[in-house]
Amino acid sequence: MENIISRGEGRLRVDIRAFTIGTDWIVQIFNENAHIGAVALGEYDFKNERASVSVLTRLGHKDDVVAQRAAYSISKSTRKTVCVVAGIHLDDITPAEITRLTENALGAVQDFLKQLTGA
Repeated sequence: MENIISRGEGRLRVDIRAFTIGTDWIVQIFNENAHIGAVALGEYDFKNERASVSVLTRLGHKDDVVAQRAAYSISKSTRKTVCVVAGIHLDDITPAEITRLTENALGAVQDFLKQLTGA
């Protein structure tokens, strides 16, 4: 199963591509300048009923914020293991654009979760 979801337009558009590998999820979060900026692994701990995330970030990249939040939300909601690969880049980005891109990415994650649950 593969899902592709987009949020935003033009320079601020963010896409999510998600697919299963066995019972786990691999989720890519990217824009027109897709790359690997950060990778987050989310796992659900059934014993303690909580999600936990580990993150790796490339030098000089800030994609860890989106990757961590996405992995946590998806793992907690699905109770599955998820690997999120995030790579969003804009030249000459402004603080307002950073905020909007983050909102678009995390909004797309919520859209993905709604799609999964049929809500």
